[in-house]
Amino acid sequence: MEANNAIYGFGDQEELTMLDEPGFDKTTVTKAELQKQTDAIPDKNPHSFLKQIFVIDDTLTNKISYYHILLLLFSLPFDLFYSHIILISFGLHTLINLKKENVRSIFNVRTVILQSAFFITLLGIAYSPNKGAGFTELGRQLAILLIPILFSTTSLDLKKYKDNFLLGFSLCSTLTIAYLYLDALRVIHYYGYSIETLFSAAFTNHNFSDPVGMHATFLALQVGLALVYLLSVLINSTKINAKLFYGACCGLLSIGLLQLSSKSVCVTILIAVCIALPFFILKGKRKRSQFIIVSFAVVLFSTLILSRSQTFRDRFFNDLKDDISQSTNGDITDPRLSRWKVAGELIIKSPVIGYGSGAETDLLSKGYFDKKLYNSFLNKLNAHNEYLSLLLATGILGLLIYLSTLYYGFKNAMASKDVLYLTFILLIVIVSLSENVLDVDKGTMFYGLFFSFFAFTNSGIKELKKQ
Repeated sequence: MEANNAIYGFGDQEELTMLDEPGFDKTTVTKAELQKQTDAIPDKNPHSFLKQIFVIDDTLTNKISYYHILLLLFSLPFDLFYSHIILISFGLHTLINLKKENVRSIFNVRTVILQSAFFITLLGIAYSPNKGAGFTELGRQLAILLIPILFSTTSLDLKKYKDNFLLGFSLCSTLTIAYLYLDALRVIHYYGYSIETLFSAAFTNHNFSDPVGMHATFLALQVGLALVYLLSVLINSTKINAKLFYGACCGLLSIGLLQLSSKSVCVTILIAVCIALPFFILKGKRKRSQFIIVSFAVVLFSTLILSRSQTFRDRFFNDLKDDISQSTNGDITDPRLSRWKVAGELIIKSPVIGYGSGAETDLLSKGYFDKKLYNSFLNKLNAHNEYLSLLLATGILGLLIYLSTLYYGFKNAMASKDVLYLTFILLIVIVSLSENVLDVDKGTMFYGLFFSFFAFTNSGIKELKKQ
């Protein structure tokens, strides 16, 4: 990072000499130690951090690549039109400036693993009874195919600007939540509602995220990841103004996450914050223990507060109970468990290779009708479970490839002790239990962009470029 590069003197040797700067405990460190210490030190001034995001010292080609990726991250909470245009532009820019030596970097195991979800879908089209729907699904997953290729061939050092990208993404997520609250308050003021209406069903979950046109769970994925990053920055901040700034951002993201009311995302973030964050960020058993105790106390207190609100009680507790209950004739909506049972009956009939990509909706619709799940039938709902969806489409083979891909990410996250990487993997693993993450554009863009981003920025010391 630009701010950190000023701290040390770089040489061509394996060891680097550290200049006098608080926060470093060695005068000479290896590149591995340097990377670890650099990643642990946040910028102490929010204003200089903003400058670090938007002003970089690099070649013109790399600057253009940098701003493309930054804009792509900024565009995630908004209409997919912007993300697609930026991705196409980044692809054209990378192609124009492509160097022959960079082409070889595409052909490696890492790239294939990151693209595996796309190839699973492509394989399933070969025997699908509905190839049109299969190719539509494949089109939504193009980001999973293209982003690893672009990251492999770009001359931009992604590792160098990792914190710039994550901070820019996190602050954009914070501004998005602020906008949603302002929009909700504007509506409340216009119609003369009481302020308590803000915490009613009319302004939670999908109704809260509707002004930006996003499914609440997929927006919550972004908000949760941003929250964990800013919490890690807050923990490492030393100056009071930085702590206040990042603390305020974390507070806004936290209440925004509750307002979005995605149960699977909230559970994942609790695991990341209460367990992963202290073990990866803090040093010493005492600090970790204190953080975990305080975190669980805050969670317990928040749970008691939420339980007093009928809206949040319904969303987090009653709806969960309904989702895992049996369907009855009087139900207006169909529990997820009932839909999963329909999917399970179909999977048993073709467990090895499934029915092909794009066949899921038609197969389930027939099953829903037969089981009198008329709401699911009329709305053509999918399984709302990525694992079941893969079993339906490509059988055990497809599921094993997907699980192996997630294990690859989990293993690398643990090896690099990257709390953000681990949080991302946990989000995908847990949200896949309740949503078809790879069936919607926002899900595939989140998966494709961040999986590749973390895989390329945690790729090891051997790929650290000489300064």
